[in-house]
Amino acid sequence: MKSNKFSCKTRAETLEWITAIIDFLKPFSFLINAHVVNFFKDKQWEAVNEEWMSCLKDEKPENILLIPSGGVQDHWPASLKEFVHTLRSLSFPREQADLQAILADVDMVPLSTVLSQGMNLKKKHEVEVLSSVVSSVVKSVGAPTVVDVGAGQGYLAQVLSFQYKHSVVAIDSSSHHGKVTDARAARIKKHFAAQMRKSGSGNKCPDVPMTITCRVLSTEMLKALTDVHLEKDETDSSGSALNEEGQSRSQSSSDANRSCSLVLAGLHACGDLSVTMLRTFLECEEVKALVSIGCCYNLLSEKSSEDSCSKCGYPMSAGLRSLGFSLGKNARDLACQSAERWSSLGEDAGLQNFELHSFRAAFQMVLSKHYPEVLATSPSIGRQGKAFRRQQQRKSLETPAAVDTTRKDTVDKKPMRQTSLNSDMCSSFEKFCLSAFSRLNLEHPRDLDLNATWNEADAFTELIGPYWSIRAALGPVLETLILLDRLMFLQEQGDSIKVVMLPIFDPTISPRNVAIIARRL
Repeated sequence: MKSNKFSCKTRAETLEWITAIIDFLKPFSFLINAHVVNFFKDKQWEAVNEEWMSCLKDEKPENILLIPSGGVQDHWPASLKEFVHTLRSLSFPREQADLQAILADVDMVPLSTVLSQGMNLKKKHEVEVLSSVVSSVVKSVGAPTVVDVGAGQGYLAQVLSFQYKHSVVAIDSSSHHGKVTDARAARIKKHFAAQMRKSGSGNKCPDVPMTITCRVLSTEMLKALTDVHLEKDETDSSGSALNEEGQSRSQSSSDANRSCSLVLAGLHACGDLSVTMLRTFLECEEVKALVSIGCCYNLLSEKSSEDSCSKCGYPMSAGLRSLGFSLGKNARDLACQSAERWSSLGEDAGLQNFELHSFRAAFQMVLSKHYPEVLATSPSIGRQGKAFRRQQQRKSLETPAAVDTTRKDTVDKKPMRQTSLNSDMCSSFEKFCLSAFSRLNLEHPRDLDLNATWNEADAFTELIGPYWSIRAALGPVLETLILLDRLMFLQEQGDSIKVVMLPIFDPTISPRNVAIIARRL
């Protein structure tokens, strides 16, 4: 990892880093709390440094998309370059760590085609890396059982069971996921058994993970789990389950002849589930270690000024609670932004991204004028972005020469302008609005002139890309704040807990790549 001026090895260092982040973010609350759908309606560009916007409106899209990952150009204003560089220095480093050098006994084994069946490239990378890290932690603490929290279809659980030979329990709130996990594990076990018969191996085929449907992860549930006999030679081939009260449905009381220690593992446990994992780790002595990678910060619960609840997802640590820095929904949404993914977009995809933001912001003007009562409900019109991009891609494939000529003409005149002629953009905006009306079950107003709306917005569309990118650059710092809060929560427990925070995935493949690894001493 690249060197960073901040450190988080101790509670004091972590608090210093958190304080520096908060001090920097406070003057930019107008950006953090903004919603880009209101860009045209609220004239949001007027709140940003005029020199920055004047410079960036003529900048190439690919350069603007580098801002969230720390990219700057020499000719930019000094204050803008300082803003970007400071944000980068406050962000937790995301370059994938050298795990072999940091963790003991990490043995990363490529997944076989049988184990990786059904996984996309991202999931395969995540499971391949995380399973090796979890296995290393299991060996270091001597715990016989791994609990995969928020197991989904059981990809991680099955690799830990079949490839690393660990006893595994897969927990998920969805009974459907449990059934899918069981069926997939049975197919994998059948393959392994056939391979062993073919080779004449006398080794016993690994057991399938136990599956549990449980809506609430709790200390009580885990304590009940440790009372169940989990030795592999006594686990049936279909796994077993506990009910929501934590009682075994397939094991008799006579089997509960010993307790076992556990390691909790969570691959992108959503929202508060990652927070619950940390708290349960501290509360349940049977849990000897934890490996947690969070995601979906937008779904975190947050302590409000009048709410004294100590179980909220943010803030967790006493140190951050004492500073009284709230985030809010827009900030938590922003923390989910991926700087690495945006920086990898090409010019075409970058322009399409900015066009989509322009369309959505212009549609907000339509709602404001014709449906103010709907606007007050903060309507969501769904994921129209992907569909629009597919349409644009098909269009460019059908008429590549025309599109290339149009792009060259507009880029030569003004690099940040849209890639199509204004009439084409009006047509695309009209299609976007019709689709949005349909999704919101609204009638098309008879007196609505979409061309006039688009022409009113079009004069400022060159500013939405710079604004969006400057705001997105705050995302990695906000995520760093959330992660440091969790780290400090564990550091505040004293010398009984050893904790480290590491980026374990390739961030260009899996942007949410920071793992919190904690051990009970």
